[in-house]
Amino acid sequence: MPITVQQLLLILPNASQVAGVFVPVLNAAMNRCQIVGARRIAAFIAQVGHESGQLTRLVENLNYSADALRKTWPSRFNVELAAAAARKPEQISDIAYGNRMGNTAPGDGWKYRGRGLIQITGKNNYRACGEALSLDLMAQPELLEKPQHACMSAAWYWATNGLSILADSGKFEAITQRINGGKNGATGRQALHVKALKVLA
Repeated sequence: MPITVQQLLLILPNASQVAGVFVPVLNAAMNRCQIVGARRIAAFIAQVGHESGQLTRLVENLNYSADALRKTWPSRFNVELAAAAARKPEQISDIAYGNRMGNTAPGDGWKYRGRGLIQITGKNNYRACGEALSLDLMAQPELLEKPQHACMSAAWYWATNGLSILADSGKFEAITQRINGGKNGATGRQALHVKALKVLA
């Protein structure tokens, strides 16, 4: 059951400017990765909707205040470091993502920051995603900012991490944990999920 533009806008009303572009590529990506049936589609749309600001942000901007840095990455930003790095996205990315997820060189954190509907992050994830989708994401990470690749990378991540099985079991919080590594935005994600289940019923 492919999702329609009308259904998508009932779930993600802020996507009105881009819904017509995204619906066909979302349906192609979901179909390719077996994100089928109301439970799987509702969970997928809720998660990618939250991660992408309702399909309006395909790249992480990392323009954080000092308070937000300490809240988001408490182990990486102490008070002094957060104050020094606040509102400096490239510096923030190197501190937040440096020396992990395959990022080893200065600038890797910024180059391989979150992109796509599910915010693929880190050199290792870009490499694996690129291999799976036959894209040279190591040289052109910005390809994940194009709607078709943004959708396909999200569906690839979903399938690779077994998230349809969790959706089938109604384990939405566990999906959030696998995507985000915590409970960031849990209330908003849950609200979108409830709405999506009603729309797709």
